[in-house]
Amino acid sequence: MMSPCDTIPTIDLSAALNGNAEHRGHVAAQISHAFQQSGFMIVTGHGLDTEILDQSARIARYFFASPIERKRLLRSDIDGAFRGYIGVGDETVSYTLDEAAPPDLKESFVVGRPDAGTGSYYTEGLGRLAFAPNRWPKGFPALQTALESTYWAFESLGRDIIRLCALGLDLEETWFDDKFNHHCSTFRATWYPAQYTAAAPGQLRAGAHTDYTAFTILKLEDVPGGLQVRTRLGEWVDIPLAPGGFVVNVGDLLSHWTNDCWLSAMHRVTNPPLEAGIAADRLSLVYFAVPNYDALMECIPTCMGPDRLPRYAPIMAGEHRRRKITKSMQVME
Repeated sequence: MMSPCDTIPTIDLSAALNGNAEHRGHVAAQISHAFQQSGFMIVTGHGLDTEILDQSARIARYFFASPIERKRLLRSDIDGAFRGYIGVGDETVSYTLDEAAPPDLKESFVVGRPDAGTGSYYTEGLGRLAFAPNRWPKGFPALQTALESTYWAFESLGRDIIRLCALGLDLEETWFDDKFNHHCSTFRATWYPAQYTAAAPGQLRAGAHTDYTAFTILKLEDVPGGLQVRTRLGEWVDIPLAPGGFVVNVGDLLSHWTNDCWLSAMHRVTNPPLEAGIAADRLSLVYFAVPNYDALMECIPTCMGPDRLPRYAPIMAGEHRRRKITKSMQVME
């Protein structure tokens, strides 16, 4: 059986961020290989101040400890636009693949782009969902300060990653720039409570799914009941952790762009053993890198040829995301 380390490589970004074009090309090639093989990598040498993220996690835990009635006041008031609080039962990610399952055993607090504009691009049509207003609890300004700071930290890393992705696809480094100049990425603090009773049959902390993003960046905790990815061979393997490292995975949009050269891999968050108790309490910080909602998802020229025709019809990124979100919130028979 393949081990997680054989499947999910750890890539040091420091040479790319601080070196010359040759160094950047070398790291970009490593990223391309990882995304072809498993769709996942762990990045170190990213230059982010992890204390900002640790502070975010601590403050988010304080919020999730609030009474449920108070948290529910912060649910999104725009259908299909995740903002503010998402509780247990509000989301079942397996539905995005048309697989029925009990609700995911998690709660989240979601932040959209803090500097969204007020013109029609941001408030009409798909923009109404992509740039829905953020919701914040009254009398708790520390939550907004911490989560917005984390949003911008991840956004900075995301910009570096997408440029390295362009190089890894034999494109100009700036090829994606005009597809992300009005990006509508979101950030989540997600809490997986400790479990003291058995879950319902088929119920997980997060059901098997692919991400409906370009890519996702995650800061995980080393506690029982963690993230697993399904390999191309159909095996489920645990995602290994590296000190100070972040997990990065391909989402549907980047897979669509690359004609499935890069894999949007199925993944899930498993339940901990019941005997783990409070030790299995988990808080994850997740940045979903999403391009402009009107970015056209069509096959990148370097990912097609006479023997590799485009596999997908062109679609706007925002429409793809809207369909997935709608599915994740539906009730299946």
